[in-house]
Amino acid sequence: MVGLPRPADFAGPPTPADHVRWADADRAARPARLVRLRARFSAAGVDAYFGLRPEHARYLTGLALGNGEEKVAGDSGRFLVTGDGVFLLADSRYTVQARREAPDVTLVEAYNDLAERWPALVQMTGVRRVAVEAGVISHALWMRLAEAAPDVDLVPVEGWLEADRATKEPAELERIAAACAVADRALAALLPRIRPGVTERALALDLELGMRTGGAEALAFDVACLAGPEAALPHGSPGDRPVLDRAVLLFDFGAQVGGYRSDMTRTLFVGEPRARDLAIYDLVARAQGAAIAALEDAAAAARAGAPLPSGRAIDAIARGVIEAAGEGDRFGHGLGHGIGLATHEAPSLGRRASESPLPSPTVFSVEPGCYDPGETGVRIEDLVALDGSAGTLRRLTLFPREVLVVGR
Repeated sequence: MVGLPRPADFAGPPTPADHVRWADADRAARPARLVRLRARFSAAGVDAYFGLRPEHARYLTGLALGNGEEKVAGDSGRFLVTGDGVFLLADSRYTVQARREAPDVTLVEAYNDLAERWPALVQMTGVRRVAVEAGVISHALWMRLAEAAPDVDLVPVEGWLEADRATKEPAELERIAAACAVADRALAALLPRIRPGVTERALALDLELGMRTGGAEALAFDVACLAGPEAALPHGSPGDRPVLDRAVLLFDFGAQVGGYRSDMTRTLFVGEPRARDLAIYDLVARAQGAAIAALEDAAAAARAGAPLPSGRAIDAIARGVIEAAGEGDRFGHGLGHGIGLATHEAPSLGRRASESPLPSPTVFSVEPGCYDPGETGVRIEDLVALDGSAGTLRRLTLFPREVLVVGR
């Protein structure tokens, strides 16, 4: 067990100059991002790419829709990349924002009437075969576009921009680290307020406030605060349940800074820990430690020319520790996921993850867990930055991983 961390132990919030520098870096990087996308056109036999994901629009154009904004934005934020142009759809609610954030693209008015405007758009750009993000577009919209311009072929594609975004640029890494620091500070500030009797919901709200007032522009996702038996839910929502003495308390949360996200899970002990809970914590910590040690060795070997391991291989290492203890059936989810403009993105670390080498440089979570339904649950999650060329594995989440006892 270690002493409780304090907010001052972690880096301070980003400055306005940081945000300006990151915005400048994004704008400077967009031409190369577009070159990588367009390089895929020839092999796929297409002459344009139609994107629908808000994170893709931000990555290629600069337009930053708020979290969940796509539910009300209609066609705004969708975009068409051709061989020599980028066309961004926006209605009157977003045109001022789009001109400010995406000054290098051509704006196209769209008022939730894409199918009606599609023939003029493809005629204006001269495209004949368009790659479309098949994992996002609805069947109804696909059919309306196909019927609106029957002489234009729609070609389903998946993973093009997701693969590009998995490899992180320096300014992207900086923002993820900054988001981690916001979350680290917020949890450290919350620790003195954790005590028996306070509710999960109250703690979750306090943690959210700490992130929002401590440098986050938004949450990466809703805060999970789960006490005692509720911690056995890998994904659960805080309720009005009071925290009990000698219970575990699991927090899963993240901040967003400059569009980029963090994700951390910590399982704390309220009062004197129970032996069973400590044993599970030790097992999960050993599983995470084994995976991180393997990644450190792999990074060092990669610098000498060896290929990086796959996400599936690293998952097997952590899973093997838990299985050897006879608890394999209590670790059902994957070991980790990439993170950046989206909370869950490539690469994946799991039993069904790709067997291809991990990308580099990249960021992903390492989050083994062990859950005993109706009794208790433990998960420890950190973000790490892997760089094979530099031979490094850097932990971005700096909040302590050791056993922490609070509320006494």
